[in-house]
Amino acid sequence: MRTTLPPHRRAGRDKGFSLIEALIGIALVGIGLIGLVPLFSLSVMINLRANQLGSATFLCQQQIDNLRSLTLTELNILPVVQDEQIDINGDGTVDFRRITNIQRNIDFYKIYVFPPSQLLPSASELLAHPEQHFIKAQMGTIIKR
Repeated sequence: MRTTLPPHRRAGRDKGFSLIEALIGIALVGIGLIGLVPLFSLSVMINLRANQLGSATFLCQQQIDNLRSLTLTELNILPVVQDEQIDINGDGTVDFRRITNIQRNIDFYKIYVFPPSQLLPSASELLAHPEQHFIKAQMGTIIKR
């Protein structure tokens, strides 16, 4: 059996949240959102790194495709080391440094892609120890004609 309260007692229950309850609720939601902020910045950094790795891998594959399209005569006149500064998005800023190293005795072609922070070291220094220079991508291929 259900009892009904008199109207003056029901009115107090229908008022809603007090100011203190609302402030406590807002504070709890704010603390929860503050905990998520590092996750957002981490995801942005991971996305930027993935974009850089994808672009560097694309540059390696692009160079391999270019080399495979050349004739034997064209391959033989290429310099042993090709050093390029690449501006992918055309904004006037160097985005990558691509070095192609050709080992003619075994027809082996190796492509290295470095970040723009590695513009100052010489190509021979970068090729000697690529892992010490923050290499973004590297690929190798054999081309026989």
